[in-house]
Amino acid sequence: MAELNEIYKCNICGNIVQVVSAGGGELTCCGEAMELLEPRQLEEGGAKHIPVITKEDGKIVAALGEVEHPMVEEHYIEFIILTVGDKQYRANLNPGDEPKAVFDVCAEVEDVKAIAYCNIHGLWHN
Repeated sequence: MAELNEIYKCNICGNIVQVVSAGGGELTCCGEAMELLEPRQLEEGGAKHIPVITKEDGKIVAALGEVEHPMVEEHYIEFIILTVGDKQYRANLNPGDEPKAVFDVCAEVEDVKAIAYCNIHGLWHN
């Protein structure tokens, strides 16, 4: 059973979905069960993938990694989701973009969670 805000991926066509209303049953795509993406925060690869949260000019900035993540067609961050309390904010990114998102939300850094999705290395959290 899917839980609220979980993120799933179809390993056949690449569709990615986020659960916005939890219900029964199994999420499927292309005739197969979708894979639940578990956010990681591992040392290996983390320097480029873990969202770093700061506050600049009253806005929350989620930048990818202590080492800037590549943003080329073959390897890039597809999206960043910021969670503040029970609200979520999403920024979709494209190759060539800067690997960061600026969110105009009223929050303190310690009250914010972020996840980012790399098209090669999966889901990462701060």
